[in-house]
Amino acid sequence: MAACTPEISINNCLSISELRSDNWKSLEDNLGRLSTISAEHADFTATSQQVMRAIVNLSSLEIHFANPGARALAKLKGMIARGELVRGHLASGQFRMTLDRLAQRQRYSEVLIVGATSASEQKAIRRRLRPKRSIHDDFAFDTVFVQTLEDALNALSVNPILQAVVIHDGFPFRSQNCHLDTLHAVLDELDVLFEATPDFERGPLLGRQIAKLRPEVERYLVADSNVEDIAARMGETFKRVFRRDGEKDELFRSIMRGIEQRYDAPWFKAVMGHAERPIINLHTLAISRGKSIMNSNWIRHRVQFYGTNLFLAETSATSGGLDSLLDPRGRLKLAQEYAARAFGAKRTYFGTNGTSTANKIVMQALIRRGDVVLVDRNCHKSVHHALMLAGARVCYLNAYPRNDYSMYGAVDLRELKRKLLVFNRADDLVRLVILTNCTFDGIIYSPKRVMMECLAIAPRLAFLWDEAWFAFAHFNPTYRKRTAMGAAAELEAMFQDPDYAARYEAFSAEFGAEAWADDEKVLKSRLLADPSKARVRVYATQSTHKTLTALRQGSMIHTWDQDFNEKAFSHAYKTHTSTSPNYQILATLDLARAQVELEGYKLVQHQLELAMSLRQQVSGDPLLTKYFPVLGVGELVPAEYRESNTESYFDEKSGWRKFAKAWRTDEFVLDPTHITLEISATGLSGDTLKKLLMDKWDIQINKTTRNTILAMTTIGTTRSDVANFIQVLRKIALGCEERARNSSKIERSIHDDKVRSLKREQPLPSFSSFHPAFRPNMATKDGDMGQANDLAMEDDNCEYLQPADAERAISGGRVVVSASLVVPYPPGSPILVPGQVIDIPSLKYLDGLDVREIHEFDRERGFWVFTEETLSRILDERKSKPSMEARRERASSKTWVSHPSRANPHLRVPICASKIDHTHQEQTMSMKDEERSTIKRKKHSNNKA
Repeated sequence: MAACTPEISINNCLSISELRSDNWKSLEDNLGRLSTISAEHADFTATSQQVMRAIVNLSSLEIHFANPGARALAKLKGMIARGELVRGHLASGQFRMTLDRLAQRQRYSEVLIVGATSASEQKAIRRRLRPKRSIHDDFAFDTVFVQTLEDALNALSVNPILQAVVIHDGFPFRSQNCHLDTLHAVLDELDVLFEATPDFERGPLLGRQIAKLRPEVERYLVADSNVEDIAARMGETFKRVFRRDGEKDELFRSIMRGIEQRYDAPWFKAVMGHAERPIINLHTLAISRGKSIMNSNWIRHRVQFYGTNLFLAETSATSGGLDSLLDPRGRLKLAQEYAARAFGAKRTYFGTNGTSTANKIVMQALIRRGDVVLVDRNCHKSVHHALMLAGARVCYLNAYPRNDYSMYGAVDLRELKRKLLVFNRADDLVRLVILTNCTFDGIIYSPKRVMMECLAIAPRLAFLWDEAWFAFAHFNPTYRKRTAMGAAAELEAMFQDPDYAARYEAFSAEFGAEAWADDEKVLKSRLLADPSKARVRVYATQSTHKTLTALRQGSMIHTWDQDFNEKAFSHAYKTHTSTSPNYQILATLDLARAQVELEGYKLVQHQLELAMSLRQQVSGDPLLTKYFPVLGVGELVPAEYRESNTESYFDEKSGWRKFAKAWRTDEFVLDPTHITLEISATGLSGDTLKKLLMDKWDIQINKTTRNTILAMTTIGTTRSDVANFIQVLRKIALGCEERARNSSKIERSIHDDKVRSLKREQPLPSFSSFHPAFRPNMATKDGDMGQANDLAMEDDNCEYLQPADAERAISGGRVVVSASLVVPYPPGSPILVPGQVIDIPSLKYLDGLDVREIHEFDRERGFWVFTEETLSRILDERKSKPSMEARRERASSKTWVSHPSRANPHLRVPICASKIDHTHQEQTMSMKDEERSTIKRKKHSNNKA
């Protein structure tokens, strides 16, 4: 069966919701005009054509909506056909008013019914699903009826307010009246599968596809038979399974109950209820109940800014009445379970100290002193601090640079694999990989591919994905596949799939044992992990406050760990979490979860559309492009990482197809909601323009480099915000044009010099190396930042060195070593870490920065560096204990077992990382190497005795 051909430009429009609204408005305006002019009027024909064009567009859309919907549109078309133009105009206005009211109405949603055939059946279903007056009065919904799988998936794609879908047996695949092509690739893949699927299995097939597209929409199946069998096999796909001739009222109750459960915010309700209680506070917190403010003669009037509820809700977990974050057993525990459901995690934990603390929690839970960790050098500073605290051996990975714009991209998968091979052959176990997804500038990995290939080399490897900027991504089907939790779910399902096991066996036989000895072949090949050995151990930390509706510092930790150590994680969580968490922050995390479960798909789609609109408006304006060219994926992601060869994710010819294709195939993609503008033509640096935008026009932007500014759209961005930003950019561009026309020859020369300076390429420094004094293993080149940091706390070990003096010392042959974490902020990624050799490129880069904050760099005294005497002393101490001997001692403290496979016969993993002796692992891995050796010697002596 061939897919129907798109007949109108609707498939290539940027925003379906805006197109729909604009067409209703056009229809109303043009019908109003036709009602006032005669058929002989010069504009009659053109206006009539605009009416018909709007009707054609709406006819393709309204079949997927309940209100105004296909029935109302058909009624309007009939009135127009009968020449009732005045009444038609009024009817159109009423329909559009209905659309506007529904858009603004709280808690209105729609339910999709698939496969109900006759008009009488539809009428009966509408009657049954019309709620009686009850506790459900706070919610309202209507029904959308479609007859085919294609129409069902299209409806879920374009109708963002669908909250549930009811699937009846006996529906065809292709639509007979299809005008949408929003899911072209998905439908082509499903076509053959649908034909090969028995009739009674097609409902479950559609249910699985809906779960992939929009997992937050609850699914119900109405079947003629086999309901018990389907319920047993498809329990995770469907909320409930009904028999067609069964109790119909139960269906309505189930749908309403599902909406109520997602709308429920148990922790927010608990905090709100606490604020309403007449509590007498004989506990701590003077501000609690607001009495210290309301009884004040000096600050009482200022409470109006915050409102009284803020203070009424202030309390302590130890005073009773509310749950405790450190030991949740009630509503706070329930709120975290709801969050795990919403974000596709096995477990979710709330945090009130930002993702900086969330990263420290995860790393303390996973890392033991002396463990090897691979980490992107450009990770947030919190990661590097945590690695120091944990005593990890750190091996830094270099991301590809974009020197023209002074920004780093992401870490090449080949680089990751190369490092893993080095440590494997040195008999050193890499414990953890840490990467940022997405980066500050919007570069996104393919986590599934990264983890698959890394697990092929190190099957017990754990992953921490810092998704500080990516909390929204789970609620869009294209983005979701690029999230840590989305990838973890896919990997676990793959490793349990017999088809994948067969694929792995074929790969193993073809790749061969010899290939594993050839590094280049391993690096170039697309590796598959052994499903019998690989464990899915994935963590994601998200700054919920950055991209969703939560207060500052509100963050979440999502986990998908098949070997989750609850004791270790709980200990780390309690170590870093305040005993006095802010309950309002926690309440907004609960609200943020409820919001995205109910309308996340709609909000994220709108966020994406606004970002693309901003990109198109700026790129399509010659004046704006002259001064503010938008950097696209072609500029920020090198061609070798873009298998799709895509330069732009959206255009009017192909619509969103390039976006979907690139995100399926490319190693790295660009998040379109991160909009980077190159500004060197203005003659202003990024920091200067950022200040100008805020001080003069009240516009806040995110990050700057010397010649770029980064703007972002979020779920809170509006069309007016985007329009105002474009307007301000145009004012700045016009000002530049005016200055160019009226400036003198000298002024033009000065301006041109500034532009050339900003355009001049400034190479970004790669990580130089750790000094040998801080390298436990010279073969693997990792470093012990914790040791370096501890030494740096003693003033006698270090000295200050001005940048110019440091450069002269390096040129003269001295090895200058940083004793601190030097971090330009924003973005918060370090240029120097404790124990790192300072090189000339790093000094030149720091000298060229225009950011105001450089943490751990004293502008008056310079860099904090180790003295030459300290470094010599540490090296002398190491000579008494050679690094090779130290390595062997570490290796002997771990019991290794072989996991041979046809693909990788030399693969070895520690027995402590497998299910065997798991308890012993957690006891011994926290001990120092010397303590481990002592224990083994004692055991040996006892056995001999």
